[in-house]
Amino acid sequence: MTNLTKNFNSSEFACRCCGKEVFLMSHVLKLQTLRDFFNKQVTITSGYRCKNHNKNVGGVSYSQHPLGTATDIKVKDISPDKVADYAEKHFDGVGRYDGFTHLDSRGYSAKWDNRTK
Repeated sequence: MTNLTKNFNSSEFACRCCGKEVFLMSHVLKLQTLRDFFNKQVTITSGYRCKNHNKNVGGVSYSQHPLGTATDIKVKDISPDKVADYAEKHFDGVGRYDGFTHLDSRGYSAKWDNRTK
């Protein structure tokens, strides 16, 4: 485990099945900026996923998670919708879900809404 920023460490981005740590540092720095903006705890629910783990959790074949450029997050006491509103100005990929927000740094714009409510 290595501290990457004042609030994030490398193990938070590790694959849940194999423990491999892959991340794009510029993406981590954007996450820190988001954390500073909301001044709330940010929990990474999914960071890097090896291809096997991505398949097992139903991730799409073109997912940014196996590239280490994506995170799914929750911000304490802030709705995923409010997080997405902020993130759309700072991240390339923003996915809206009922319980979390997907953020990625893919190099081109991608926005989607998978909320069911």
